[in-house]
Amino acid sequence: MRVFGDDGRSEIRFDAYRAGVPELAWTVEDRVLHVALAAQARARETVGFFAPAQCESLVLDEARVRLRLAGGRELEAPLVVGADGARSFVRSAAGIDAKSADYGQVALVADFACDRSHEHTAYQWFQSGAQGRGVLALLPLPGDQVSMVWSLERETAERLATFEARALAREVAAASGEALGGLRLVSDVRSYPLRRLAARRLVQSRLALVGDAGHVIHPLAGQGLNLGLQDVRALADVLNRREPGRDPGDERLLRRYERQRAEPILAMDLMVDSLFRLFGAQGAAVSRLRNSGLNLTNKVPVLKNLLMRQAMR
Repeated sequence: MRVFGDDGRSEIRFDAYRAGVPELAWTVEDRVLHVALAAQARARETVGFFAPAQCESLVLDEARVRLRLAGGRELEAPLVVGADGARSFVRSAAGIDAKSADYGQVALVADFACDRSHEHTAYQWFQSGAQGRGVLALLPLPGDQVSMVWSLERETAERLATFEARALAREVAAASGEALGGLRLVSDVRSYPLRRLAARRLVQSRLALVGDAGHVIHPLAGQGLNLGLQDVRALADVLNRREPGRDPGDERLLRRYERQRAEPILAMDLMVDSLFRLFGAQGAAVSRLRNSGLNLTNKVPVLKNLLMRQAMR
């Protein structure tokens, strides 16, 4: 992975070989992940799979959770897990407040074919200047294709979203310094307003929140999905290790999961938000500070390895 500062010269490089690992990360397209997860769910006899489906009401009482789907179907269980995104129906229906803040940015997401091979390298540029403040990432996909995530100030993102395919490809190529040569748009362009969100709590009796339902961070570090997967792993571990006969919806049991996740979620949220604010700050002095920090970190292998290991957890 190569990360560039906003002065055009500063850079930090992360390399799997030097870190002693087979790979730093995987880039998986959203649609591919959905297909794989749905196939796994349908293949398990113990899993009921309802899709498409829309939640209509949620009732939590002392003994059970009752979930009504549009169309009248009702499901009951001792525990409901809200894994339904930033606008979580489960979180809202349970009356769990969430603190949120608007980053004032929109993420443009699209796939491009590139003239030059990405060589299994992810690229990221922190930007300031004519396009405003932003973060451009080009993530490697199979073949000579990349997935773009371009976080931009809202007005700039809305303007670029109106560009026809070739004009947008030229803008992205120019913003990346033509690191991968010419680009050609090979997908639709999607946009997502960027917000920071933290639920007041992740659990209550008979309910647990995971992923974006409980916390949303800026995509500049590419850690949002990873945090959600870590939530799921921690919750599954707590449930699998519970005492024989212990109710899986017991709030005291679920608080083990909440306590286990509190520090990692807070640490990642603060780190990402601090990076956003550092690279969004204006002024020559702060610009020199952040770009010097990139170059210094790049020269300290121990520090780079610590950063890599944290991101790979």
